[in-house]
Amino acid sequence: MNQKIPDYLNEKKNIISLIVYTAIFALAFINIYQPFGSQQWYPVTKIKYFLFSSLIILTGVLVVVLSRMIMYQYAKKNDLLLWQYMVWVLAEILAMGSFYTAFEKIALQDPRDLMDMIRESTINTGLILLLPYSTIWLYFAWKDNKNKLENLSHDGEESVTAFGKGMFNFLDEKNELRLSVHTDQVLWLEAADNYVKIHYLNKGKIATFMIRNSLKVMEENFEKTALIRCNRSVIVNFDKVKVLRKEKEGIFLGLEQENAPDIPVSKTYADRVMARFSSHSI
Repeated sequence: MNQKIPDYLNEKKNIISLIVYTAIFALAFINIYQPFGSQQWYPVTKIKYFLFSSLIILTGVLVVVLSRMIMYQYAKKNDLLLWQYMVWVLAEILAMGSFYTAFEKIALQDPRDLMDMIRESTINTGLILLLPYSTIWLYFAWKDNKNKLENLSHDGEESVTAFGKGMFNFLDEKNELRLSVHTDQVLWLEAADNYVKIHYLNKGKIATFMIRNSLKVMEENFEKTALIRCNRSVIVNFDKVKVLRKEKEGIFLGLEQENAPDIPVSKTYADRVMARFSSHSI
């Protein structure tokens, strides 16, 4: 509760989106459910009722506009904490509810008890604000996480374009980062049913980490790196290959790491491997 609110909650474009979405939701809400005793506001046709009620609702939404303008300026100079944000939203609900109560009591001369009117207005206003707030906050959070993952993937691609430098960032099938290893520590990747085994060096010894993903996806993600497919089940870090042997059984790659198995190259990938080997030859 004492942590700072996410930046996306106070971005100008997101604030505008929240206000517009809330206004549209409020218009739909009042014309479908007719809260605040609005069916008694004007004895007119449905079209005129829609126009009059829309005008009143949009006037009430000005409370949110003013509130968000103040919040935006405040948060530019101060850290807005999560509990403060929640209190702020509660104040918006009470302010808008008070506006509609005053409108009903003064302009429409509603005869109902004032406390009953305040309670009903607060509940209806809470629905008008909290429902669209919740859905659009979830959307903002999803979009923010999506952008972070895209940036992470982009940074990961840039970090490994120069072989032997940077990090290999391994993502699972949900595009979540599961393992990040320096490029000169990765040895080979091995398919295992619906998983991929990452074999890498950790403190001088071969370690293994399993990620739920496919080798095909891994091959596509690291297409422009030192990781190259050499058979149906294995991708090898070509920078760690020290020996290439052509035998009767086919081509085998020997890694520099002791105890690492020789990697067989299938006919499907032989030309690609030989082309890479030739490009690295002196």
